[in-house]
Amino acid sequence: MSLSTSSKVSCLIVVGEKSGEEHCLSFFDNLLAYCPDVYFWGVGGDELKKRGVDLLYHLKNFSSWGLVEVVGKIPFYLRASREIERKIEERKTETAILVDFQEFNFRLAKRLHAKGVQVLYFVAPQAWAWRPGRAKILGRCVHTLFSIIPFEKKWFQERGVKRVISVPHPVYHRFQCTFGKGVKEGDSPRYLAILPGSRNFEVAYLLPLFIKALGRIDGEFKKILVCANSVDYRLYEPYLREIDVVYDDKDLGTALEKSHYALAASGTVTLSCALFGVPTVVAYKASLITDFLFSFFAYKGFVSLANIVCGEGVYPELIQERATSFNVAMALGQWIHHPEEEALCRKKLVKIQDLIGGDKIDVAKTMAEVINRC
Repeated sequence: MSLSTSSKVSCLIVVGEKSGEEHCLSFFDNLLAYCPDVYFWGVGGDELKKRGVDLLYHLKNFSSWGLVEVVGKIPFYLRASREIERKIEERKTETAILVDFQEFNFRLAKRLHAKGVQVLYFVAPQAWAWRPGRAKILGRCVHTLFSIIPFEKKWFQERGVKRVISVPHPVYHRFQCTFGKGVKEGDSPRYLAILPGSRNFEVAYLLPLFIKALGRIDGEFKKILVCANSVDYRLYEPYLREIDVVYDDKDLGTALEKSHYALAASGTVTLSCALFGVPTVVAYKASLITDFLFSFFAYKGFVSLANIVCGEGVYPELIQERATSFNVAMALGQWIHHPEEEALCRKKLVKIQDLIGGDKIDVAKTMAEVINRC
């Protein structure tokens, strides 16, 4: 840190995944306006760097998925955690904003609290799904916990987290102005969005699966493929001849506005599909070891965010051995050949807009009050 910043209020920010940086951007520009003299540093991506965050680590070195990959990166995570702790003392940092990246940030929160750092935790880890005992620890070491799933606020408060704020899901901010702009019944031609994920291994498995499934479906569709910038484009190339329209992931909203149906990897994108009222078949497949560990230890409920928010299986979920082209085609066909089922699905999706609206609170201002007070 240079001499020019050494006298400033210092705030750590840790964003370890691309989706987390997108979540962060839902409040960070406003936070900068409220905290013009604060020195922000830590872990993030290109967007945070553009906004002046002094990166100790780039998130591309942090991101991982699944227990197998995480285990392999444990030595790196331990070194990074120690380096962050050392810089905390060196830079006299009194507040920290930890965004997503559950396992790393949860452990970091405990260590920062022990050093007297006020922790703003955005967003709440899914302790209700796996290891609920973490709620009690969060109650001790987090100043403010921000939650984005409707039932979470009450769940954490009942387990000892005193200051929980329910905030609009970042997807809500991204697409709020386009609510209700999806396709209408009878619109033609019919479009189908293919959303095979934002990681190489997801696209490598799901894209050929989805293409094969469409070969089993009766009827004509214009096929839309949404390509993630984080994925090696060579994984898409063998299938582009099957695609009518290609969009970059920054144009996801445009793709969903056109789409009558979608095939998607499990994740935040399912919530985006729901906000546009698009009936979506969800599929996913992880490594066998990851699957075994999760099946032994973890949550047994819904895996797609749209279903978690709704509290019911609005979207069919085809996970692991059930993720086959035959099953995907059958699930999609249930809507195509039974319009009453499709209409029921769309009706259920309407309520999601209200469910993820959160408390009427300025997240950036709330954070700034804590940062500027230190």
